[in-house]
Amino acid sequence: MLHRKNPPNQGLWNGVGGHIEAGETPLASVLREVWEETGCRLAAARFAGLLTWSGFETPPGGLYIYTAPVSDADLPAPLLDNRPLLTDEGELAWQPRTWVCTSPQVVSNIHVFGLPVLAGAPPLWYHFDYKDGAILGHNVRPLPAASRLPGL
Repeated sequence: MLHRKNPPNQGLWNGVGGHIEAGETPLASVLREVWEETGCRLAAARFAGLLTWSGFETPPGGLYIYTAPVSDADLPAPLLDNRPLLTDEGELAWQPRTWVCTSPQVVSNIHVFGLPVLAGAPPLWYHFDYKDGAILGHNVRPLPAASRLPGL
């Protein structure tokens, strides 16, 4: 998990991520972003769903959710030794799954999608509506047809 030092979600723990570059698939993007933000070179990642939002501190938008196994050989020394790692984005550290899915120190939408995603549930579309930083409501739906394209 990343304890973010910059907006959005500044001061909260969140997954790592970033932006898709021109000509890049979502999968290629996640592999690159994980490498850039953590130093972990992933061999593969599993598409786990879509997350969209409206009314948050950023304009309405969305992101692709991925999970990936990580071997000890992929980890930077501090994470391998279960010590935090300071980066330009914030502090990286392993956190217990139950804590990630319940703690008020974690981005609140993870409390909704975290357990099913981490348990390997089929990919779904998770949408959140916010007001003043709080979740007003959320929907969980089957994926739109366009998101079922190869290369996700």
